[in-house]
Amino acid sequence: MEILLVLSIALFSGLMLSRLAKLVHLPAVTAYLVAGILVGPYVLGQLGIGGIGFTSKENIESFSIISDVALGFIAFSIGNEFRVSQLKKIGKQATIIGIFQAVITTVLVDAALIGLHFLMPETLSLSAAITLGAIASATAPAATLMVVKQYKAKGPLTELLLPIVALDDAVGLVLFSVSFGVAKAMVPGGTINVMSVAVEPVLEVVLSLALGACMGLLFTFVERFFHSRSKRLSMSVAFVLTTVALSMISKTIVIGTQHIHIGFSPLLSCMMLGTVFCNICDFSEELMDRLDRWTAPLFILFFVISGAELELSVFTSISIVIVGIVYIIFRSIGKYSGAFISSKAVHCDSKIVKYLGITLLPQAGVALGMANQVGSDPIFPAADGILVANITLFAVLIYEIVGPMLTKISLLKAGEIKPEGKTSARNEWLEKIKNSIPHPHIHK
Repeated sequence: MEILLVLSIALFSGLMLSRLAKLVHLPAVTAYLVAGILVGPYVLGQLGIGGIGFTSKENIESFSIISDVALGFIAFSIGNEFRVSQLKKIGKQATIIGIFQAVITTVLVDAALIGLHFLMPETLSLSAAITLGAIASATAPAATLMVVKQYKAKGPLTELLLPIVALDDAVGLVLFSVSFGVAKAMVPGGTINVMSVAVEPVLEVVLSLALGACMGLLFTFVERFFHSRSKRLSMSVAFVLTTVALSMISKTIVIGTQHIHIGFSPLLSCMMLGTVFCNICDFSEELMDRLDRWTAPLFILFFVISGAELELSVFTSISIVIVGIVYIIFRSIGKYSGAFISSKAVHCDSKIVKYLGITLLPQAGVALGMANQVGSDPIFPAADGILVANITLFAVLIYEIVGPMLTKISLLKAGEIKPEGKTSARNEWLEKIKNSIPHPHIHK
């Protein structure tokens, strides 16, 4: 009973706050995150009444399956934007910009935090600074996609943005593995594991794409046996859930003295599943439209839970606030300047050059996943792991609340979002019914 009550309160609070957000022209995703804070451990959860709110971090983690599934569907939706006809036009630009902006961001944050290390050596270690630089490259696809869908953004900037966000995950994995491997080597008694630095990230990307491609081919084959829209929708849900489940499999193998971790990225696997499906299946657009309606409550719950996970206690430490502010400033500069320089170099439209970098600021799940990996590594010092986690949480808190709003403003300035008007799904439905009724003809 308590689980159902918590989920209903989370969904209701997110929906009600989204109405308030609309009045002040804020994206709905911002309202969902704020709703999560309100029903989280720091506000409603303080009452300690089970079922009324998220009472603790452990309580929130018990709902992690919702976040895992929601991210799978978000990645699947992004993958459905990668049609071959479109990638032929923007694929080269997206690849260059995606790689360049991520590398530039890592380099700038590394430089800034290494400089801060010499000013605050007792607070920020060199290994933590290098690790945070790699985490800075990650961009949150979920918040970006939600803003695009809510406002039905359409245009050159939106078409380029989604492939870049997807590519950013793959580049981020490689940058993180290399940087974290170097950081661990700097720890007293640490050594560089060549296999984990050079092989693991590439292996994870390749295996994830291969898993997604195989599932996409199987999905397209199985769909042919069903003609009912509801059964095709059910099959789509089944394949996304299966891909998410399979991508959670991991194994460590030993080759000589080297340990190689073999795993998958759920985001990349589900993106590839969507990409293969949309390019082979001739009714994918219709199916995605129906799937978007089915997943709407799931996405709201995902962002409310994400808001509840935001750690407000990070504001109590002055040193974390200082490092966090430096991290945010230089990550923002890196994302904007990296996108600006690379998009200009590949001759993108002036509006893309001006606004693309701002849309890449949101940061959440992927970055937190990297921070959790740092904290659970036995070689990396526990104190540094806690610092990396807290700085990442601090940045995510700021970026997740401010990022969607900045993304909306950028797309609006680029002319890819129509000015908001008073629209109602109820009125649209009534108008559709009215138009479907044949007008009587007077015969003389």
